[in-house]
Amino acid sequence: MSQQSTAAKPSLQGVRIKARKGAVKAQAKHEPSVFRDQLYKHLETVPAGDFDSFATKLVQAGSTLEFLKYADALFEIILVGGLLQPGGSFVDDGAPVSPFTIFNAKEPAEVDDIKKYIEVINKLTRRYKYLQKPLEESALPALLQYIHRWLPSQKDKLSIAIGLLISQGLANAACLQSLVKDHLVKNDVAISVVTIIFRSYLVDQSMDHLSATLKRGGIKDLLAFFPPNKREGKYLEEHFRKEGLPQVADWWAKKQYAVVKEGIIKDLSEMLEGEDTTEQVIAAIRTRQEESSIPESELILCIWQGLMGSVDWSARPDQIEGLALREVTKFAPILEPFCEGGKTQIALINAVQVYCYEDTRIIKAFPQILKVLYNKDCISDQAIIYWHQKGSKPQGRQHFLKGTEPLVKFLQEQESSDEDE
Repeated sequence: MSQQSTAAKPSLQGVRIKARKGAVKAQAKHEPSVFRDQLYKHLETVPAGDFDSFATKLVQAGSTLEFLKYADALFEIILVGGLLQPGGSFVDDGAPVSPFTIFNAKEPAEVDDIKKYIEVINKLTRRYKYLQKPLEESALPALLQYIHRWLPSQKDKLSIAIGLLISQGLANAACLQSLVKDHLVKNDVAISVVTIIFRSYLVDQSMDHLSATLKRGGIKDLLAFFPPNKREGKYLEEHFRKEGLPQVADWWAKKQYAVVKEGIIKDLSEMLEGEDTTEQVIAAIRTRQEESSIPESELILCIWQGLMGSVDWSARPDQIEGLALREVTKFAPILEPFCEGGKTQIALINAVQVYCYEDTRIIKAFPQILKVLYNKDCISDQAIIYWHQKGSKPQGRQHFLKGTEPLVKFLQEQESSDEDE
């Protein structure tokens, strides 16, 4: 046994073992500055402002230079004009600014001017599709986290460029998550950059388009871009209105209402199940209302949906209408304190209309439900008459207007006899 173990192992002499391709690549020296200098040689011959030639030269360069290996370096050169070292400052080796970079755009920065640069990047990434992933996942997030280091004019140019890259589908919105870092949020840097990005995005796209893009990019809460002491809805709405982007403020408010609505509807069903008193239910709704500044016409819709959602509708078909009237009578004292203005009362009538239209079992009970709400001071005669004349919703309109004719006629007669008196 010992003899065997001490015997020398046979070796292959004169045989060269070829290293695997991947291993050779991994051991090759990573030299971004060499890559940059070679890229510059391609770009230096192009006259300033000749965007078609820049696109052609970049595409040609890709056939000899290792674009994938040096993707981050490539985008640093194109977007900010040179190579960056860790921490975000330029590599200080005496190299000039790139002949082609977003930072060469005109000042003050204009969307139309920067679009020409983006078109070059578009042609490049269409030709070398593998570049889109490093652009989205490493180049843009890295540049955004150092954005506080650029001059204000450079920051504007880069922000507009990123807005256009995202709006044209060359990058996704996930890169914006780099901006929620503390050092960017505290001095309003993050929110000012996001505002410019949104503004350039919305030049060619709708708010719905931007909303879908943010959702796909996992950007859930715009308040995260604000300093901690300004993370309230009123600051956000005020900011975007002041910056001339009311559509962002409106979209955000609407989204908040949806969250509040869910909360109110959930609260109501739990409280009614727990048999809380009318006063307790009203107090809970008031608290939600104060926290969210939800418009009254939206609020009344939530209350109606929450109350009706708590009803057990498993009665016999011939008893359903009676059950609906009993429940509305029971719930009226909860609705009444929130039915102050005419606009809110019409919103309530419309909520009932749509509800009865969607649940055909109680469609015939609509005029009776209005009578109950009228008798319980939730809606006025003027609100019912206005609704009947021009305030109704399209859902089942003819059916509901016909069904309420006797009630409206009665109310109109009452009004005129009051006037005579």
